Amino acid sequence: MRYFRLLLGVLVIAGTIWIIIGEQMSGASADAFVNARLATVRAPVAGRLTIPERPLGSSVGAGEELGTVADSLADAIRLNDLVMEEAIAEAELAAVRARLDTVDDQIEPLSLRLSAYTGARVAEIEARLAHARDRLALLESGTQVETNLSDLAAGAQLGEGSDPRLPGLALTYARERVAVLEIALDAARNGVFLGDGYNDAPYSEQRRAEMVTLRDGLAADVDLGSARLVAIKTRIAQEQVRASALGRAALIAPASGVIWEALAADGEVVQRGQDVWRLVDCGSVIVSLSVTESIYNSLQIGDAAVFRLSGDGRSFPATVLRLAGSGARTIYDNLAVAPSQKHLERHDVTLLVPALRDDPSLYCLVGRSGRVFFDRRPLDLVRNLWQ
Repeated sequence: MRYFRLLLGVLVIAGTIWIIIGEQMSGASADAFVNARLATVRAPVAGRLTIPERPLGSSVGAGEELGTVADSLADAIRLNDLVMEEAIAEAELAAVRARLDTVDDQIEPLSLRLSAYTGARVAEIEARLAHARDRLALLESGTQVETNLSDLAAGAQLGEGSDPRLPGLALTYARERVAVLEIALDAARNGVFLGDGYNDAPYSEQRRAEMVTLRDGLAADVDLGSARLVAIKTRIAQEQVRASALGRAALIAPASGVIWEALAADGEVVQRGQDVWRLVDCGSVIVSLSVTESIYNSLQIGDAAVFRLSGDGRSFPATVLRLAGSGARTIYDNLAVAPSQKHLERHDVTLLVPALRDDPSLYCLVGRSGRVFFDRRPLDLVRNLWQ
């Protein structure tokens, strides 16, 4: 029994020494804290700032309006010029349309006049042709008529009435008159008017053709003016958007997170690009830590680790995300929590801990401290059972 107790004591002492040495020699960080990227909200335009009262640390959602910037002196000269161009274009278009209506009013009476003239002219030629045919029929039949052939010859310029060839010449002339009148009738029915000293179209038709040509030109001008007016209206709409953006702009949260720092107050006049808010982007939570040189040299990106929050007792799996080394001050310029001087004297490591992003109970624990372990320790089994 005495030897058993001695052996048991030796085993307990050896186990205790093994646990102490294993716990102390396992790779662990000197300090670790939850960090996150900062998102800066800047004034898109210059003007007076209007923001509601928001305490530091209050939550905001991505796309949420955090305030507005209004500029009562926004430049609207270009917009005013475009409005004036629109008014001028509308006046010019109205004038062209009025001229087009006037031309249309003139074309209709000319068309009626042309129709009446054409009908009368055709009727006149038909009457003359009928009488010419009657005269030709009488001459061809040899019927004695009381008509003095010498008068007919004189009208046809056939020579003296005593000329023995007069009857034959008169017959030829009568046939000529019938043929000419038939040609003139066919032409008149087709809208072409033949005759000595006349054009092929009457004045009403010529005038109507001029009005139709003028109407076509005015219609083209109306189309051009309408297209120009549409283009001006489009430019006005674009300029209104630009002027509105210059006159009033909203401050929009670029990411979901919490308000970390307020850099301007309500009612303050800010300049374009001036910082107004700084937000912690809770979707970019990481863990920053520092380790000794020996541990740092044994690490690689992607290595597994365990992060344990101080005062919590829970451990979370993690992955090495970045190895920044010693003196890594500049990488913290856009992070919420800056490192201490002692931290910078060691070697900087960054971890990705998915649980800090996915677990709602651990949402945005920026600033919370803990420790990180890179090796398995003798008491890990007990810790896992305790959790």
